[in-house]
Amino acid sequence: MRWCHWVNFPILTVMIWSGMLIYWANDEYSFTLFGHKFFHFFPDWFYKTLKIPFRLSEGMAFHFLFMWFFTLNGILYVAYTIISGDWREMVPQKKSFKEAWLVLLHDLHIRKSAPPQNKYNAAQRIAYSAIIVMGLGSLITGLAIYKPVQFYYLTWICGGYHFARILHFALTIGYVLFFLIHVFQVIVAGWNNFRSVISGFEVVNLETAPAMQFAGTPNEAAPITHADAGEATDTTEEKPTASVPPKAIDKTPQSPAQTKNEDENAG
Repeated sequence: MRWCHWVNFPILTVMIWSGMLIYWANDEYSFTLFGHKFFHFFPDWFYKTLKIPFRLSEGMAFHFLFMWFFTLNGILYVAYTIISGDWREMVPQKKSFKEAWLVLLHDLHIRKSAPPQNKYNAAQRIAYSAIIVMGLGSLITGLAIYKPVQFYYLTWICGGYHFARILHFALTIGYVLFFLIHVFQVIVAGWNNFRSVISGFEVVNLETAPAMQFAGTPNEAAPITHADAGEATDTTEEKPTASVPPKAIDKTPQSPAQTKNEDENAG
């Protein structure tokens, strides 16, 4: 999954860049309300800064080539998510939409605590699931624009060629907004989080507790009294001593000769 994430980044970048080269040839979209045009996609200074004008054929060549890499990478990503069971951690739950609002308030430092999460929080579940749906939408609308006659059924599903082009353009704007928010969240999360996305593991510093801990200040250890120890009992076990049988005493009467010999031997 991590490989698909990083492979998709340059592919999607080329797709957006080449799409801008194609769009320049017929840039008819603008934000208009009540007959007043507020913004035109895109101003001339934007095209000139990125050197976009008069590169239509180049844009079509790159766009139609990298769209297959984009499709293949998306299929591998979805297949791995299903086979590995990671989709359970990604698909939004019933409570995700409510908790996503709490996550947003926490990120804006309006709410102190964030709702509990597993691998992904509620906002990530919604965003990552939505980006997969957006990828499928880009594929369908892109094929409807690319071959409107051969894929006429896709063009019909999209509401015609012109509406398919509008949807395709709107999805591209959505990718750009998602990318900007995603990068901002990575910066806020910190370097350790970014490193875990690259390496696949996160470095966590754990503070180990000392093997023995004394009461009192760190520089002066207070002795443990009987009251602190509670009902202390002596656990020292005494080893049982083996009983030695008493020396047998021979009380058999002896003759005077035996007594004399013993006295001489003793002397």
